[in-house]
Parts: sequence; structure tokens; C-alpha cells
Amino acid sequence: MASNDFLVVLAMLIYFIVVLTIGFVYAKRSNSSTAEYFLGGRGVGPWLTALSAEASDMSGYLLMGLPGVAYFTGASDAMWTAIGLAIGTYLNWKLVAERLRRYSVVAGDSITLPEFFSKRFHDHKNIVSTVAAVIIMVFFCVYVGSCFVTCGKLFNTLFGLDYATMMVLGAIVVFLYTLVGGYLSVVATDFVQGCLMFFALAVVVVGSVTAAGGVENTVAVLQAIPGFLSGTQIAVPVLDSAGAQVMEGGAQFAGPAEYGLLSIVSMLAWGLGYFGMPHVLVRFMGIRSATEIKRSRHIAVVWVVISLFCAVAIGLAGRALIPTQFGTQASAENVFVVLSQMLLPSFLCGVVVSGILAASMSSSSSYLLIAGSSVAENIFRGVIKRDATDRQVMIVARLTLIAVFLFGIFVAYDENSSIFGVVSYAWAGLGASFGPLMLCSLYWRRTTMQGALAGMVAGTATVLVWHNLVKPLGGVFGIYELLPAFLVALLAIVVVSKLTPAPSEEVLHEFDHYMDASDAK
Repeated sequence: MASNDFLVVLAMLIYFIVVLTIGFVYAKRSNSSTAEYFLGGRGVGPWLTALSAEASDMSGYLLMGLPGVAYFTGASDAMWTAIGLAIGTYLNWKLVAERLRRYSVVAGDSITLPEFFSKRFHDHKNIVSTVAAVIIMVFFCVYVGSCFVTCGKLFNTLFGLDYATMMVLGAIVVFLYTLVGGYLSVVATDFVQGCLMFFALAVVVVGSVTAAGGVENTVAVLQAIPGFLSGTQIAVPVLDSAGAQVMEGGAQFAGPAEYGLLSIVSMLAWGLGYFGMPHVLVRFMGIRSATEIKRSRHIAVVWVVISLFCAVAIGLAGRALIPTQFGTQASAENVFVVLSQMLLPSFLCGVVVSGILAASMSSSSSYLLIAGSSVAENIFRGVIKRDATDRQVMIVARLTLIAVFLFGIFVAYDENSSIFGVVSYAWAGLGASFGPLMLCSLYWRRTTMQGALAGMVAGTATVLVWHNLVKPLGGVFGIYELLPAFLVALLAIVVVSKLTPAPSEEVLHEFDHYMDASDAK
């Protein structure tokens, strides 16, 4: 192994040791009860809550997926997606966080999202929580796969090592510290990883722009590519018969395509997904006090805005600096890694690319934990064995982690997978299934259990149908599936709730009690 590679590996090894140590440190406390294992006993402070929520959300697509899109087709797709995510982050913290923290306590001290929905509607048969848990399992398996793709691409690009082998090894590390440490280990490592991701983005974006000749020169180079920096046009790479960009005489682009209002709305719609993301919502439920939400919101929004800006800028600067390096969007997702190797000393490169591991590990650990808690608490204890002990529940949770872990490896096995594409599918599924229901649960007193079920099923079905059958038609139907699915789910909740009997007096009293607590804050 070359000395440069050794220093990179050393930095990454130190990172691995740190996160695994955190997992084992929290193991004893996390295993004391299911409330500790799944929600940290509702004792997490504002800084850890904020950075954990954002680090678990901003998976490999922040450091690889989003820069890859910006590198390949220019600013439009990446920029409008980033704006949508920033707005969605703020609105989720503003509209949902504090209310969910208060209501989850009032609703039977719920510790998982499916459990909250069931207790919110007094669903004693746990039908709502079972459906929610199944949806989480389906889309989180895909989500976990996207994180494992990140691990494989990182090591393949850095060292030329076999993609599949490195993807599996990275997946095993994530699995181990999630299995042992539970929620507290995930939150604590997320805090470390959030700091590392922020540092990595800042270092690489400054280094890239500097190496490209400064801001003015970088902008001048990119303006020469038709539509590359426009917010209302999109660059169109000229592709050969194999689907790779033609590089003869430099990267070739055709005339720009129009990027109209429908496309902009489609990308902004990414922000709607936040209202239904279980791995973010559970952070709201686990914070120490609802009064600390405001401080967490400020921290989270600042982190997200700066991080998203840096991610898009890295992709753009990468095209100016290494214009012929990548021929496809999937390969362009390695631009962050290649720039880190080019610009940084070996050890610092190792520290920075550990930010990519940080992104994928923080997200996949959250997805694994939430999938495990959903199945164990809401299906096993909620339906199959209502008198299950905490020990039995945690055994089932860990068996679920193993199942999701294995399926995630299956999803990630194709090294040509696009991180951005895989994430967008799972994001739409979760956002449409749970987002409208979360808003209605917190704000509309008349929402019924039947309406909740209709909304979840309608959201899931619309995403699957739109993505696979409608979207390929193109034109107006090419819009991101989250937007139509979100609207269909919201309509289903309202219509079915209006057509079914009003909630019981107990449910209405509980809602009023929660609202009184919210108004009196």
C-alpha cells in the first residue's frame, strides 16, 4: 500500500474506532428498556437533536448524489432541489416538531411513529400501526440500500477496491453499532458525523473553487456551457450509444433544454417529504423538552442551508476543474471523492472522505433502527404478542435489523445504481405515505382512523404507480411523484374522514388537551 493510501486509511480507521466506541459506550443504557433503545428515554438535548436529525436525513446524496447532479447537468435540478429541502426543513421544524413532541406524550407516551398514529386514533387493534410499519419496512429497505451504495462507491473510487466487497464491509460496520447501541449511540454518532460532514463540505468547496482559479474564473468557465448555470434551463450532455457523455475535444453539450415552472415545482416538492420522514420525526419525539425545539430549529436550519449550498457548489466547481472526468451521472457522484484526493493532503483527505461515510452511516443506522422498532413494537408487540417483554421486543427488533441489512445489500449490489435516483424513490414513498397524515393528525381534529388508513395507502400506491407507469410518459406526467402522491393522500384523508363517523369523545378530548398544552407554551 502506498504511503498516501496508508494515511487515508489511517484517518478513516480512526473514524471507525470513534463511532464503534460510541456505540459500545451507550450499549448498557440503551439496552435497559425499549424506551431507551428506541427513543433515548426522551432525554436528548437540542444540539444533539438538531445535528442528529439533519445528519440522519442528509445521507450519501448530500455529499455524492447532489454534487453528481450538479456536475452532470448544471445548476437547475440540484439548486431547486436544495431550495426545496431547505424550505422543507424549516417548515418541518416550525410546524411539526414541537406539536409532535407534545402530542406523542399525550397519546400514550408513544415511542415510535406507527405507535403514535395508532394511539392518536385509539386504534386498539393496531391496524394503523401495522400498515405504517409495513410501509416503513418497504421504503427503508430501499433507503438503506442507497447508503450502502455510497460506501461501495467511496472505497472503489479511493483505492480501486472491489465495489461489492467494500459495500458489504461498510454495511457491516453500520449494522454493528446500530445493533449494539440503539438510539443514543445513533444520535451521538450523528452529532459527530454532522460536524464532520459540515467540515468536509466547507473544506472541499473552498479548495475546489480556489483550484479552479477563484469564483470569477469558475463562473466564466461554467457560463460557457449552454444552460449550465441557469435556473430556467438545464445543460444537455451529448451522449454516445452507450449512454456516456461524448468527450472528444472536451465534454460535449447540446443546446440547453428549457427548465420550466413545472420542473421547478417538481424539484421544490422535495421539501414536502420532510413531513413524513420517520427518521427525522422520531428526533422530535426524543428531544428532552418541547421548549428546546426552537433552539434546535435554528441550529438545524443553519446547518442545512450551508451544507446544501456547499454540496451544489462542489458539483459545479468540479465541472470547471475536471470537466471530462465523469461520463455519466452515476459516475459523477464520485466528484467529491476525486476532488478530495486531488486537493488535500492524504490524512486530511481521509478525514474529509470520512464525511461520506458519516453521511451514509448516520442515515442507514437511523433507517435500520426505525425499521426494527416499527416491526418489533408495532407488529410483534402490537399485534402478534401483546404481552411481549422488553427483552423479546428487542430480540425481534434485532432480527428485523438483520433482514433490512441483508435486503439493503441486495438493493446496493449493482454498482451502477444512482444514489440520487434511489433516494428520490424512497423519499417520495415515505413523504407521501406519512406527510399528509402527520399534518392532519396534528392540526385537524376531525381526522379519523379510516381517513388515516386511506391516506397512507393512497400515498404509497400513487408513488408506486406514478413512478413506474405514469412518469415514463414524460411531459406534464414527468413531475416528481412525491407531489401528486402527497396531494392524493391528503385528499383521501379529508374525503374519507368526512364520510366516516367523527372520532370518539376520548380522541377529541385528547386532541383538545394537546392543543391546550401547545397554545399555553
